[in-house]
Order: sequence, then structure tokens, then C-alpha cells
Amino acid sequence: MEHKRADRVADLVLKELAEVLLRKVRDPRLADITLTAVKVSPDLRQARVFYSLLGDEDKKAAAAVGLESARGFVKRELGKRLYLRRIPDIAFYFDAALEHGSHIDRLLTELKEPGQE
Repeated sequence: MEHKRADRVADLVLKELAEVLLRKVRDPRLADITLTAVKVSPDLRQARVFYSLLGDEDKKAAAAVGLESARGFVKRELGKRLYLRRIPDIAFYFDAALEHGSHIDRLLTELKEPGQE
């Protein structure tokens, strides 16, 4: 039963966190971030938020710093929006899956012969 609750809370945190980052956080470093997943621990105390971003390493580093600086504000906003006894501590992690998929797509496009669709 705990695992299912953690999954429901993770979905709710993802939805509300995306809304907060889009509408409330005014940091230009976070403009192109896409939230990909949230994993909440079974005791609902920790939330690992995965995000992706296409761009160079400087842009990714700036986004990581921006997310870290907005973490307290985001947690307060989640506290206002979620009806939970304890709001999970948030940690942000870069998710390279989107970047990896884009790289694979480029490689497949390069392999395709000209004139062949």
C-alpha cells in the first residue's frame, strides 16, 4: 500500500512542480527545463525530481544552479498546494534520456542513404 501512495504523491508533485516552475519562478535559467519524472521515497520524505534540458554544458550548469537556488521557494509553494502532513525534501537530478534519444535520432538520420525514405 505504501508504494502505491508514493506513486500517487510523485504524480501530484510532478504536476504541481511543473506548474510552480512555469508560473511562479521567474528565473531565466529555468526557461527551457522539462521535468521528466519524480520518484518519492516510500516514507514520503524525499522526492527526486528528474529534469532534462537540451543545450551546451554551460546552460545545463546554469540550470542546475537555478534549480538549487529555487528549491526552498518551490518547497514552500508545494506546501501551499499539496494537502500533505509533510512536504518531501526535493533534490534535482539531470536526466540525460532526452539528450541520448536525440543523439540516437541524429545517428540514424546520418545512416540513412540519400533518396531513401
